[in-house]
Amino acid sequence: MRMLSDDIPSPQFIAPLRTRAEKVRFQRVKVSVLGRYMLADRREFPCQVLEMSPGEAMVIAPVSGVVGERVIAYIDHIGRIEGTIIEQVEGGFLMEVAASPRKRDRMAAQLTWLANKDVLNLPEDRRHERVVPDNRHSTVVLDDGRRYNCKIIDISLSGAAIELDVRPAMGTPVTLGRMRARVVRHFQNGVAVEFASAQEMLTVVQQNLRMN
Repeated sequence: MRMLSDDIPSPQFIAPLRTRAEKVRFQRVKVSVLGRYMLADRREFPCQVLEMSPGEAMVIAPVSGVVGERVIAYIDHIGRIEGTIIEQVEGGFLMEVAASPRKRDRMAAQLTWLANKDVLNLPEDRRHERVVPDNRHSTVVLDDGRRYNCKIIDISLSGAAIELDVRPAMGTPVTLGRMRARVVRHFQNGVAVEFASAQEMLTVVQQNLRMN
């Protein structure tokens, strides 16, 4: 069964870098995810991505293709990507990823999770599927009333990983959106929280992330 379509036509955090020519580039992070890719002649092969950003992917592949060739790939945890081979490397190729700003933002969130998944290996992550919410912006309120804007990395029915400028102590009660939670883990640029009670539906979680 073909996994790919043949219609060829933003822990470590993803930070955009600018070259001297002011072209936006993204810092690649080390990952290890499997997938499949299709070259312009529609041949498909298995592959592994070792480094990736929302703009580029370092692909280990049995057939490298040629510079300038269009590629479509389906990568575990990332989904479908397409782009152009910009450099041949030993055992594979470097491809430039073509994506809309919205898709790059979602890709950055998934890559952030992949790069930090060992740090964020929370008990709820084994019980419930984690997803990147449609609206990633929310607020965290401490018991003393201090309020901070935050950005959601991922959520599950029983917890969330969030980018946050402050580090409340482990066990600190907080309110994320409208949900009571407590801090259960610290990591670079953020914290992980566990909800006071597991939610029944991810749609409820996402609704409750919204700011009042």
